[in-house]
Amino acid sequence: MDIFLHILGHNIVPIFLLIMAGFCLSRKFTIDIFTLSKLNFYIFMPAFMFVNLYTANIDSTMIKILGFGIGMLVANDVVGFVIAKVRHLEPGLGNAFRNAVMFNNCGNIGVSLITLIYSGEPYIVDGRTPYLDTAIAALIVILVLQNITTNTVGFFYAGRAKFKARESLLNILSMPTIYVVPVVFALKGLGLDVKPTVLWPALEYLSNGLVPIALLTLGVQLSRTEFDLGNREVPLAAFARLVISPVLAVIGIHIFGFSGIIAQAVFIACAVPTAVNVALIAVECDNFPDFSAQVVMASTIFSAVTLTFAIYIARLVFPV
Repeated sequence: MDIFLHILGHNIVPIFLLIMAGFCLSRKFTIDIFTLSKLNFYIFMPAFMFVNLYTANIDSTMIKILGFGIGMLVANDVVGFVIAKVRHLEPGLGNAFRNAVMFNNCGNIGVSLITLIYSGEPYIVDGRTPYLDTAIAALIVILVLQNITTNTVGFFYAGRAKFKARESLLNILSMPTIYVVPVVFALKGLGLDVKPTVLWPALEYLSNGLVPIALLTLGVQLSRTEFDLGNREVPLAAFARLVISPVLAVIGIHIFGFSGIIAQAVFIACAVPTAVNVALIAVECDNFPDFSAQVVMASTIFSAVTLTFAIYIARLVFPV
């Protein structure tokens, strides 16, 4: 019980305090959610990914994590598809359901949670955080994959009859995060050191700003969401996202042979709630936006409990 309360107080509550701050701020002032979203996706997220990928030791393990992430996307898509068929959901709602199960909030809650966990006890050794870089590197692989597929597969599912292939491609190419990976690999391959340049401190400042800005943005988004207790598909989608996905992750972790910090990080990444982008895509495509927003809100609220258990299970099942 002491460990449970420690995880809740030191890892989960701080995140929800920031989310609540964004929620209250939005209730009092008029805040443009799309401006905050663009700051996240075009400024803070690319800088965060660049800094952490550039400083990470990229090896064969990262390739295995990518394979794991692809496998989890397929598995969650199958789960969403089967549940939608069993529930006899109409195609549009069924696709919205699949998006809600497939795509998780690594960019907001995932990054914040991993940073908090591996920057505090019991992961501090002699005043340092030796596990943080490894955990962040593992999470970024999942994050890059989620970001790209959300803006490709997610848009395809949400607007299958509305968007043409050219429009989908242009949308993908407009996201700066997809360029971060090749740029980092090119710099590493050419042996170019960015750290002594004036660009590096600016990138580090932006990277450090992602966590609070992302959580405040999530709070603003949730303040605009109306919750309908009569929609049974909402808690079902949240259950699939928060419970079934981590169970599938345990299977995948054993298949790929992960252990220690890597296993903990990818397991926690698979336990975070539905991505805010799912709601934004639903609005953009006019495909059951109320349902998608409600799933984001429900899964985020319920994750206060499920994520606490997930962190505890990760420490217990995949010890360092």
